[in-house]
Amino acid sequence: MQKFQTLLRVRHYEMDTLGHVNNAVYQNYLEQAAIEHSEHLGVTFDVYRQLGGAFVMRRVEIDYLRPSVAGDTLEVTTWLQQMRGTRAVRRYEIRKQNQEDLLVTAEALWVWVDVKSMRPRPIPSLLLDKFMQVQDSDVITSYM
Repeated sequence: MQKFQTLLRVRHYEMDTLGHVNNAVYQNYLEQAAIEHSEHLGVTFDVYRQLGGAFVMRRVEIDYLRPSVAGDTLEVTTWLQQMRGTRAVRRYEIRKQNQEDLLVTAEALWVWVDVKSMRPRPIPSLLLDKFMQVQDSDVITSYM
């Protein structure tokens, strides 16, 4: 599936006592990349509201390989590995901008839920069509 990439700048308040990005902050980066990918495909929060549902992160596994610090610009790459039923498996890689070495790899399980009942529901076909569409390039890049 097609990869999506965004740039995020590390902020000073995201540091821990060791002077690098706190591990918990990386989950925020993963969520932000997923949201930007969705918006890039035209699937905004307004679309989610119209469909009466939302994706919620049910499980995340993060491997921390190298640190990053305030002022670094990170390339966060994400792609959908699988979408079926109520579930979407999304993969991630985080690097410093223009560098090959991985800082973080992650995999998250997202579940489509009905916002009123908060119960899992099958992912709507509109979303499957949008997320599964094939683009001409391997990576779409967004610069925020």
